[in-house]
Amino acid sequence: MFCHLRPARRLCVEKIIPHWLLNSRPLSGAEAVNALRPFYFAVHPDFFGQHPREREINENSLKRLSVYLENLQKPGLKSLKPTQLTFYVRETDQNSSDGQELFSTSGFRAVRLNLHTRDLLSTVLDILKSCSLPTKHIQSSNTQVHSPPLKETKRIPDRPIKWDKSYYSFTGFKDPDEDLEQVSRMETTLISWLDSNEKSAGKKLQNSLPLRKELDRLKSELSQQLQLTDIRWQRSWGIAHRCSQLHSLGRLAQQNLETLKTAKGCTLIFTDRSGLSAVGHVMLGTMDVHHHWTKLFERLPSYFDLQRKLMLLEDQISCLLGGIQVVYIEELQPVLTLEEYYSLLDVFCNRLLKTRIPFHPRSLRGLQMILNSDRYAPNLHELGHFNIPILCDPGSLQWFILTKAQQARENMRRKEELKVMENELIQASMKKFSLEKLYKEPSVSSRQMVECCKRLLGQSLPYLHGMHLCVSHFYSVMQDGDLCIPWNWKDGETTK
Repeated sequence: MFCHLRPARRLCVEKIIPHWLLNSRPLSGAEAVNALRPFYFAVHPDFFGQHPREREINENSLKRLSVYLENLQKPGLKSLKPTQLTFYVRETDQNSSDGQELFSTSGFRAVRLNLHTRDLLSTVLDILKSCSLPTKHIQSSNTQVHSPPLKETKRIPDRPIKWDKSYYSFTGFKDPDEDLEQVSRMETTLISWLDSNEKSAGKKLQNSLPLRKELDRLKSELSQQLQLTDIRWQRSWGIAHRCSQLHSLGRLAQQNLETLKTAKGCTLIFTDRSGLSAVGHVMLGTMDVHHHWTKLFERLPSYFDLQRKLMLLEDQISCLLGGIQVVYIEELQPVLTLEEYYSLLDVFCNRLLKTRIPFHPRSLRGLQMILNSDRYAPNLHELGHFNIPILCDPGSLQWFILTKAQQARENMRRKEELKVMENELIQASMKKFSLEKLYKEPSVSSRQMVECCKRLLGQSLPYLHGMHLCVSHFYSVMQDGDLCIPWNWKDGETTK
């Protein structure tokens, strides 16, 4: 009776999906990575050096995307939970605007991805299309491995057919529009997410405890042995990775202890490249070998000489600008080496010396400024410091600083009040929920952390007892059991 339904289903699928996709073979993991090259090029964190917040968000989203793609390749997997990711995509000639995309004035735009497909090929296509990136290279690579269609086969038009809702009710087939609407409407709530992930996070945390103790021991021993102020990591590497890096440094200390002692009193940071940072921290590139690390420690005395010159340069700029303090804020500025930062200061100072802006001596004492190389107009940050481009017009700079000075002082006062409130709320939250640790990612502001903690204190969350909680921009269970929640988490029942 219903024999006509099977051909109807075939027609529906062919009308909705391009014919080259119907005849295509599944993508392998390597092919998916290759197909996503334009996407990786557009969102790679290394291109966002001047924008730390966007860089960090892209890093975290890429980690979650990698996990999603890996899970798609697992045999026997029937479905995955829909995943929402945010990426900042660099503007290129191929990018075109879309109604769902948020544009900024910094050469990139925010794109929100809703991942809900069950195969690699569809997922890759969704990602590229959402970012307005080309997909022709995928079509060509798939059609090359298949024989051409028979001559008598009619070309199937690309225009999709809109089927009536009764068709899906009668046949039991999935309505693709309904799936898309459900994903776009769905919002994960804090309670539901903790309920689903608390057990796995607790297990990972328990398994990581021996390594955490080992990390603390290695860090303490090396800090004492080399007389370091602190040992830190720029990225959120796992505990095992950090222990491995400290073991490597320990072996080097056994071989060249006196050379490494030149870093006495410094903070040591494991990061992407070796050198001395703009604020004087010793950076050890994790991809460098011991030979490079040794050369860096041997050069530290000359770096310290350059650091003293840099401080004199900052003082000179401060005197030329009415006593305003030149600062470098690690959380808000790109990672610069000492040489790079000195070069910025030197260019800016020389421009000031040529112009001699008439500021009253010490009239701007108590105010702060940071230098940027990617802006052409000064602005005032919500935290109270001035963002000053090195190539800005000196005349407009004077007018801007003088007219915004009072507002800057008010912003700085609010910043200090927020910081005190933030610390108090963190302590109160740790006590109420018996948290082992509560911290935030650098891209989360004090205002956002205060708002998050205030709302947390109004909840009953037994899931958090003894856990490590990180306030971020997304939900995630880290490999060592840390729970990441967005600062603006949703409460109540999941919207459907």
